[in-house]
Amino acid sequence: MAAGDSVKHGNFTFTETSIEGVLVVDAAAYDDERGYFMETYKRPDFVAGGIDAEFVQDNQSSSAKGVLRGLHFQIEHPQSKLVRAVSGEVFDVAVDLRPGSPTYGKWEGVVLTAENRRQFFVPRGFAHGFLVLSDTAEFCYKCDDVYHPGDEGGLAWDDPEIGIDWPIPEGMELVLSEKDRAHPSLWR
Repeated sequence: MAAGDSVKHGNFTFTETSIEGVLVVDAAAYDDERGYFMETYKRPDFVAGGIDAEFVQDNQSSSAKGVLRGLHFQIEHPQSKLVRAVSGEVFDVAVDLRPGSPTYGKWEGVVLTAENRRQFFVPRGFAHGFLVLSDTAEFCYKCDDVYHPGDEGGLAWDDPEIGIDWPIPEGMELVLSEKDRAHPSLWR
């Protein structure tokens, strides 16, 4: 697949981004007067759509408007992630850190909302982060390796060489952890 190309398997549509392996996943939802139902993951359909990760850990976070988490990665135990917003709205970002990749240092971003029900697949070898755009957001993600606390790495969220175009509205005050404020640039 090339950037923008989509393939449908079961209730899922997988769309290639500008970075090979980074996919946007849209799931069919069945709405009626009671609400909606949707599958968020079905291994055979995901494998057919190009995602062959075996997820072993689920995480969920809640954050307020302006919280920017990232850019994080695991050094010796890299993780693929399948991420989505279950409430609110976030701008989610993946930065390619795969040695020798033709898109090394490039980024891809997507808006994930409870309403669009979109998911974002971030393969192993990427830094990951997100910015909360709504008053609050709950963010869920599946990982294909468990978290190893002593194996953390990070990149500066505002590294000018990467040049992420964060959609920061005028007047929004960013909220970052001290650790996230201290991450180095990619080429430092």
